[in-house]
Amino acid sequence: MTAEAVATPHDLAREFADKLTSLTRGVLGEGAPRFHAVNVGSRVRVSPLNENEVEANIPVSINGEPRLELLARYYCCWDGSSTFLATDKADIHVFYRGIADPLVRFEYVRSSKEPPGAHIQVHAHRDEMAYLLRLADAGRPKRGMKHDKLPRLSEMHLPVGGHRMRPALEDVLMFLKRELAIDTAPGWQAVINERLQEWRIVQLKSAVRDHPEAAAEILRVLGYEVTEPKIGTQRVDPDSVKLFWP
Repeated sequence: MTAEAVATPHDLAREFADKLTSLTRGVLGEGAPRFHAVNVGSRVRVSPLNENEVEANIPVSINGEPRLELLARYYCCWDGSSTFLATDKADIHVFYRGIADPLVRFEYVRSSKEPPGAHIQVHAHRDEMAYLLRLADAGRPKRGMKHDKLPRLSEMHLPVGGHRMRPALEDVLMFLKRELAIDTAPGWQAVINERLQEWRIVQLKSAVRDHPEAAAEILRVLGYEVTEPKIGTQRVDPDSVKLFWP
């Protein structure tokens, strides 16, 4: 792409796909399938494809045996200013190999406040939690019971800190390594550390765009000189700012 060319969402999503491929192969090995960017209506889907160009899960081994699979799928679009690539929806699901029901789901829905846009859903059962869900007088559990549907723990959306500092694929891979001792490629730790730093900085910049006054305030405290923009920024309704969303 030349310097004069204007990047499209597909161009940026393709770069994102290459980064995800580098991440998963750097952590899990060269056998991880390559991520591809595919136009789907007004969005671009980024996910691994096999040699037949069909979506594929990522195999994960423990002690040399394939034990888990990762589904990693992103839908990307322009942000509100049509300047930066945004994730409109993301699904990262962990499966026990050969079992259709996931163990845990890390999900993100850009437009969602209720349930929280960034959340985790755990597919497990606890009698105590099912009982508490049955006692609910309002909300999702109660609505489900109206249709004679027993509540399940997997229906609970566990918040993870909001839209900006939500978990990334790097966090999920680190979780699997730490808790389940998955097999990893040499140098995996450096790969995750580098990518996590990059991800957190990108999200920090997004948070600064949400509330530049807070960023200017702390920069002045740290000794930086901050100049107010010549054209005042338009006052933004806090309810529309992703930084403040659950």
